[in-house]
Amino acid sequence: MSTRTYTLPLEQTQWHIPGHGAQTIFNWEYDEGRDRLLTLYEKGKNNQWNAANRIDWSIQIDPEDPLGFPDEYLPIYGSNEWNKLNAKERANVKHHYESWRFSQFLHGEQGALICTAKIVQTVPDMDSKFYAATQVIDEARHVEVYSRYLQEKLQLAYPITGPLKTLIEQGVSDSRWDVTYLAMQIIIEGLALAAFNVIRDLAKEPLGRAINAYVMQDEARHVAFGRFALRDYYPQLSSQEIAEREDFVIEACYLMRDRFLSEEVWERLGLDVKDCVTFLDASPLMREFRRMLFTRIVPTLKDIGLWGPRVRETFVKMEVLNFSEANLDELFSHDEAVAVEFDRLMAGREKNVEETITHA
Repeated sequence: MSTRTYTLPLEQTQWHIPGHGAQTIFNWEYDEGRDRLLTLYEKGKNNQWNAANRIDWSIQIDPEDPLGFPDEYLPIYGSNEWNKLNAKERANVKHHYESWRFSQFLHGEQGALICTAKIVQTVPDMDSKFYAATQVIDEARHVEVYSRYLQEKLQLAYPITGPLKTLIEQGVSDSRWDVTYLAMQIIIEGLALAAFNVIRDLAKEPLGRAINAYVMQDEARHVAFGRFALRDYYPQLSSQEIAEREDFVIEACYLMRDRFLSEEVWERLGLDVKDCVTFLDASPLMREFRRMLFTRIVPTLKDIGLWGPRVRETFVKMEVLNFSEANLDELFSHDEAVAVEFDRLMAGREKNVEETITHA
């Protein structure tokens, strides 16, 4: 339906409904849209997948070594607390740490589900509403996937961490639609992509790798959505409004960097939390991991125009400014290609299993 057929000018028919913390915006301009966002909308429709069918849930995992990582990948490996443990206790640390890690993935995805539903409600442009609607079902699927993995495979879960809870609360409660974008599409999902990438590319266990590869395929589109929408919107804001967004970004980046100390795990296992955190802060492995978490966030913030001196100074302190030169389009295209390759690998695995059963 073309809005040009309306008998009254659109500005006389717009409909804004005030609400507690957010304003619902109806937009009747159905024939106008940005090609980039509409292309993402088409991708969002075409790339829907069923978690019950695409993922081989019959794969069995060892709860005491869920991802097949060597001990050296555990953040407290080599610490005094680690050296006190016997083999059984160290296996228990692996179980709890991966349960904690996947629990945070799950909680972050539920936050994304709620924030994206809010974006459909509050974003002013119809093309953004179209794409956000496809993301809502993506996020529901991600919640389903991580919940099932925790319940069926790890059989253990942890509550949400304080920093992640704080950032989700800020994204949900802020009345400015673009801040919800910033919190979820840029910061949380940008960081999640980097964390998923570690498992997808380095783990040995096929189920955890496949789950994260498929989720990353969706998340690459989500970050692109936030990037395109905000890149068009921020040049319209005043210098004061941009400064407010940069303040938010700086605080959010510190929150996300500091949420990987895993205090809840060390406390639950009866380890000395202070000693574990002190070791983590000084660990070269953890320092590099926390740096790599910003591989997607830094270039995205530069691309959307939140790149003032204070933001750059923050990234210098975090030792992540060099990521600003990354090619985002290449990164996201790679994420999509890897997911397709996992389909081929998983199909080959299923064929091998069937042949083994047939010749047994």
